[in-house]
Amino acid sequence: MKLDVTTLSAKKAGTVELSEDIFGLEPRKDILHRMVRYQLAKRQAGTHKTKLRSEISRTGAKWGKQKGGGTARHGSKRANIFIGGGRAHGPVVRSHAHKLQRKVRLLAMKHALSAKAVASQLVILDEAVMKDPKTTELKKSLAKLGWNNVLVIGGKELDKNFSLAARNLPNVDVLPAAGINVYDVLRRNTLVLTKAALEDLEARFK
Repeated sequence: MKLDVTTLSAKKAGTVELSEDIFGLEPRKDILHRMVRYQLAKRQAGTHKTKLRSEISRTGAKWGKQKGGGTARHGSKRANIFIGGGRAHGPVVRSHAHKLQRKVRLLAMKHALSAKAVASQLVILDEAVMKDPKTTELKKSLAKLGWNNVLVIGGKELDKNFSLAARNLPNVDVLPAAGINVYDVLRRNTLVLTKAALEDLEARFK
């Protein structure tokens, strides 16, 4: 699969050959769905917490007579049936993360890249480099290229000026090659890979 290489000034800078094993697969929604669930569950804080019966600061002494009260034989105001009592089976602090095999995670990344290629939403950029960290200039360049909702993947290290310029632009994400993930790839309309990022991805999967 061949794809044209473009520059930030919207000029053609040659072509590249994309690997069919990475960008030529038939995207499977079930694998992508599993991977997105895995990522979102892993980043979930899990800090929700309610007080159990043993954590309520109320007396544990029997507060009413055993007989003659006309109601049930209650022994503590900390029971969950009373206002101010403990919560029965309430949420506790825990991790929501679950396991997903490494081969499935790698396959999901390939399917995400293939999905962008099939939908013609994959662009190869010569390099993501700017002389000055000016957001206005980058905004004009992206508008000229027609990128209003984009994820840019750079090489092993991002250009500092480009990162600073893109930081204040809405719907524009910039990640190094090591930070590419299925969720961020799918949540943006256009995926932009620099030539350095493309080489890094192909080396990683091979």
